[in-house]
Amino acid sequence: MSIAAIVVALIAVLFHKTLIASVLLPQYIGWAQKTDKEGMEIGVPLNQKELALAAEIGIKYPEKVRVVYVDEVPFPHENFALKVFGEAVGLVGEGIINNAQVFGYSIYARKDFKLTRPKLAHELVHVLQIERASLDDVVTQHFFDMAEYGYEKAPLEVEAAKANVIYSGDW
Repeated sequence: MSIAAIVVALIAVLFHKTLIASVLLPQYIGWAQKTDKEGMEIGVPLNQKELALAAEIGIKYPEKVRVVYVDEVPFPHENFALKVFGEAVGLVGEGIINNAQVFGYSIYARKDFKLTRPKLAHELVHVLQIERASLDDVVTQHFFDMAEYGYEKAPLEVEAAKANVIYSGDW
């Protein structure tokens, strides 16, 4: 029994990138696209100050951005493999509170999380990243980056964190 466990663990380590790319990513991307579509339908458009900020950050279509206020930022917890992966990279799990997340042009934010100018700028940089590439490409890069560097040091997070500093002033 223990030899089988070792073999399975060894295979998982050796083929984790293949496993992520072929099994987890398609599932998560499909879910994220659906979540973005729902957010676009129910979200609140940016106000004039927020639109100006989005344009200053470089978003081509700031009028498309929607904010969806939720009790909990969505994650496909019902999908066991995605739940385990999300916990492994620190995206979800006990003691982890996701305050906001971008899915295309929709920003899901916790109702008790105040989207101040720097915090909104951070999320808008994620919108910009998706706009520059695609939701599929950004999700793919972010999953691999989080697995390699962790959440805080993932390049897309580092880029977005710079907006917290650049736009640190109040409205």
